[in-house]
Amino acid sequence: MTVMLPSVLAQVDEVVQPEIRAALERIDERTRLVAGYQLGYWDAAGNPSGRGGKGLRPALALLSAQAAGQPLDRGLPAAVAVELVHNFSLLHDDVIDGDLERRHRPTAWAAFGVGPAILAGDAMLSLADEVLADDPERDVLRALATMHGAIRRLIAGQAADVAFESRPDVGLDECLAMARDKTAALLSCAATLGAVLCGAPPALVDGLARYGERLGLAFQLVDDLLGIWGEPAVTGKPVLSDLRARKKSVPVVRALTSGGPACGQLAELYARPGELSATDLSLAATLIEETGARDWTEKQADRLLTEALAALDQIGDLGTPAADHADVHADLVAIAHFMTGRDH
Repeated sequence: MTVMLPSVLAQVDEVVQPEIRAALERIDERTRLVAGYQLGYWDAAGNPSGRGGKGLRPALALLSAQAAGQPLDRGLPAAVAVELVHNFSLLHDDVIDGDLERRHRPTAWAAFGVGPAILAGDAMLSLADEVLADDPERDVLRALATMHGAIRRLIAGQAADVAFESRPDVGLDECLAMARDKTAALLSCAATLGAVLCGAPPALVDGLARYGERLGLAFQLVDDLLGIWGEPAVTGKPVLSDLRARKKSVPVVRALTSGGPACGQLAELYARPGELSATDLSLAATLIEETGARDWTEKQADRLLTEALAALDQIGDLGTPAADHADVHADLVAIAHFMTGRDH
């Protein structure tokens, strides 16, 4: 099922993307070319391409500022910062995984080389700090601490993901902890950073953080499912891409720890040296389904979505009376449904 983009995402194109483009002007021309390519602003030759991500994280940052009773533009630095951090992580992730394609075109390292891609990621991470610290009248120190905490968790999650590749004994709990760090931490940061920057009270920030954390983990579980059963024409990734890379994603680890004949066959396939054939990959996907891991992962994603929406309801008025509570709540709900109901 394809879920329509929430209308709030149009505001990301209108108000956030120009700010990101302006931030890129601070870095050198070579690095800016790679960074802008990663963001989808131009092709490898610098010609405008009109591509780009969906802007989910910056949209959450804008909404969190509005939830705190502030105008949307008060959340702009937070929105720019989380998108830069997100793309820093994608740049490095593609290098680490050796992925050749993202968003239906070559990854940045495949187009420009490993060194330029890593440097562009470093530059974007540095820019995120600069942008967030630009306005001394806001709660900059608290916002930087929030963002840096999320980045540390993101790196820890990526480190665990890499370590899992050489381990045959990954447990489900530690796999879920990896997903929380690698993906949910930055989603939680995005859902709170605008509010933090605007000096929101701890109770509001905590409620938004719970929403973002649960939504982030649900998002990762959906992504794990798409990494096995997603359509390449829609996802922009090769068929059965996670199985080809022998990723220890949540459905895979659930299957590998389930016991039974299908579990044993899958473990044998994953331990086999050399590349897996197309037949092997198809068999692996079938075995995962036979263990019930696909169904279990889908149900966990649904449960986490329910918990994310419950966290929103528990916040109550979502900030000060200046906020349009109903609209902000509706937009946060719409984003949650889009992120967990997507097929791409």
